Amino acid sequence: MSTLHFRRVERRRTPRVAIFADLTIQGYAENNEKFKVQTRTLSVSGHGGMTIMDAGVSLGQTLLVTNENSGQKTECKVVSLRPAGDGKSIVAFEFMGACANFWKMTFPSQGAKPLRRVTPATVNP
Repeated sequence: MSTLHFRRVERRRTPRVAIFADLTIQGYAENNEKFKVQTRTLSVSGHGGMTIMDAGVSLGQTLLVTNENSGQKTECKVVSLRPAGDGKSIVAFEFMGACANFWKMTFPSQGAKPLRRVTPATVNP
């Protein structure tokens, strides 16, 4: 059996998990107009998340993020922006304060070794 492995060491405080969570994000666009956007996460971690937005946001900007599944709200800071095409951006955000289980899930502890997935060497019919 062969083992799949990760090519680099995880530097995040908690690993990212590819999960879809419905969000409402509020803030002020670059033109100083207030916006409210319904979106869905691409991935989450114990300290933030990543989503696609069409609202013009900037690095360091504060957003109010609401988890639509739990109704919980928290302030977040934009920490990364990448173009996603069609005028949209991939926005990574981190929680500004202690956020008690915002995603309602448990993440591995800091420094835990990543799980390795074993793939079969041959396919059984």
